Amino acid sequence: MTRPARFTTATPYKSYRLGLVLIVASTIAWSTAGLFTRLTSLDAWTMLAWRGLFGGLGLIAAMVLLQGPRSLRDFGRLGKVGWAFAVLGSAAMICFITSLRFTTVAHAAVIYATLPFLAGALAWGALGERPSLGATAASLAALCGVAVMVGFGVEGGLIGDILALGMTGSMAVFIVLARRYQDIPAMAVSALSPIVSALVAVPLAGTLNPSGHDLLVLALFGIVNSALGLSLFTLGSRLLPSIETALIGALDAPLAPIWVWLAFGETPSLATIIGGGMVFAAVGAHILGQTWRRAEMAA
Repeated sequence: MTRPARFTTATPYKSYRLGLVLIVASTIAWSTAGLFTRLTSLDAWTMLAWRGLFGGLGLIAAMVLLQGPRSLRDFGRLGKVGWAFAVLGSAAMICFITSLRFTTVAHAAVIYATLPFLAGALAWGALGERPSLGATAASLAALCGVAVMVGFGVEGGLIGDILALGMTGSMAVFIVLARRYQDIPAMAVSALSPIVSALVAVPLAGTLNPSGHDLLVLALFGIVNSALGLSLFTLGSRLLPSIETALIGALDAPLAPIWVWLAFGETPSLATIIGGGMVFAAVGAHILGQTWRRAEMAA
């Protein structure tokens, strides 16, 4: 039986630093979702289907190129836990896209910003990984920043809010499982997850014959946002405390409007700038503090 992975101050500094790099990179990749959805007018289910297909095939191709054809055998040793990873990742993708059909982006953003608290609580109960006071404080500051960005008085929908909560819960369990089971083949899990979401979305897709422009956008959407984001997240979440993994994910909120600004010239509102600055400050201060502390311990 695999023993739970515990994060302690004895964790090598280099592993911690690598985890930071991987999770920050995955958050940057995921933050492009708003940009890609703006570049196409296709319905959500069509985007989900093609995004998942390109993302899964892209990761399978990367597996073969980097690890050789024998790496495909990893799909045969996923086991129940590996399939749980894949289902959770797929559920999070589906809940995110469909939640936006029933609630506002603002509500979904605020609900997702509670991820550090949910992941921290689950990790504490399942792994005995007690969240640090600094990480909890930074998570609260980041949540306030997201609330400032999107506002406090927006109207949402119950079904959409439940779906957004489902996405948040799926990601919290995903993070804790990644800490608990570190011998699961990460690339295979990352490839299977978007493919499962694509299979679910295909029967509901508006069209399976998009234009050449849309197909190119969807291919980039799948490779950059889905394949790259999920694989980096799966690898990085093994190396950091669960609450810190989720905390860095809060950077998605202020990064998303930056991509839209760069691509379309849409100037962010004052609330977005202030709230985004709060999120960057909270996450950045915590990362710098933890990195400095662990560097001193490793010296």
